[in-house]
Amino acid sequence: MNRLDGKVAVVTGGGTGIGFGTAQRFIEEGAFVYITGRRQEKLDKAAAKLGPKARGVQGSVTEQSDLDRLFGTVKAEHGRLDILVANAGFGELVPLGQITRAQYDAAFDVNVKGVLFTVQAGLPLMGPGGSIILTGSTTGVMGTPAFSVYSASKAAVRNLARSWAQDLRGTGIRVNVLSPGPTLTELASEAVGKEAMIEMGAGTPIGHVGDPSEIGAVAAFLASSDSSFMTGSEVFADGGLAQI
Repeated sequence: MNRLDGKVAVVTGGGTGIGFGTAQRFIEEGAFVYITGRRQEKLDKAAAKLGPKARGVQGSVTEQSDLDRLFGTVKAEHGRLDILVANAGFGELVPLGQITRAQYDAAFDVNVKGVLFTVQAGLPLMGPGGSIILTGSTTGVMGTPAFSVYSASKAAVRNLARSWAQDLRGTGIRVNVLSPGPTLTELASEAVGKEAMIEMGAGTPIGHVGDPSEIGAVAAFLASSDSSFMTGSEVFADGGLAQI
């Protein structure tokens, strides 16, 4: 399948995990993909693995100058943007009573403010048929011990999509949320623990922890014209975790 032939995509947080799995699937389906990340070494390794249809642009979604440089590069090299995946995210396990202002700021700066200004910076390069995908989480609709700040930030992302679907009326640009469940990524392993993620996955109706490639497959659907009648929606790829 080459549903994304000739498309130009940006995937933030594309150096590892779900972002990398998404970029890989987009390339398999014909797209050219720009990936971003804060760590140059990981970004270089990821771009090398992805091959000639990928380009790494180092930067943080919390820095407007980095976003301007990213989308300036896309404009100079391709002149347009067809798919934007605002995927970069951050979270820590911290129970109520121990949450610090610094931890709150770090989560909301990346997960909410970073998403907002990523989309706003990329929007001028998008036109009819464009697809914006925001990475949400099952935690946005569930109560999760010691994860309230991260969960609240993902609930905010869900409403951004609802409101932006209204703002984008008549433009031909769609915006949807892709909410993964327990997926074995570097970030999840650091924040929650690898064994805990595997155990969580085993408790889903599917019976196993998710792989980033499985999330990437759903992202490719949302990026393609197969989802042309969808905007403002939330799609769960969670093994059934938040559905029962």
